[in-house]
Amino acid sequence: MIIPVRCFTCGKLVGDRWDEFTRRTKAGENVIEVLDSLGLKRYCCRRMLLSNVEIIDEVLRFYEEAEKRKEARSFY
Repeated sequence: MIIPVRCFTCGKLVGDRWDEFTRRTKAGENVIEVLDSLGLKRYCCRRMLLSNVEIIDEVLRFYEEAEKRKEARSFY
């Protein structure tokens, strides 16, 4: 899923904070402190980052499999 640009509830911009959020949390920083420092105080905005799931790798896997099948059919 692509991170939404704005919070669904209040409309605050949250999409521009995604890269820094993921970078800092993967580095081992506390999630609460990262969200506070990014200026996300409302729980509705926090949920936008916390509940996002990166599924692009899964989608690409199925796309690549479909392409392989298409190529295999073209050889017959």
